[in-house]
Amino acid sequence: MDVFVNGKLLAVPTGARITDALDILKIGSVKGVAVAVNNNVIGRADWEHLELNNNDRITLIKATQGG
Repeated sequence: MDVFVNGKLLAVPTGARITDALDILKIGSVKGVAVAVNNNVIGRADWEHLELNNNDRITLIKATQGG
């Protein structure tokens, strides 16, 4: 099935969860990462449980340091 991550198409298996999408994207460290699905912020505790649906829109935000 297809989902969109920050506007880009990503193929994920049926029944995939947020953690599966992060693995496919090779996001190793989730420290400082926030996730929203269809404009709803999803708490990290729910990433393993929330099943994605075809055409879901996922927004990933990663905090960075700088000055």
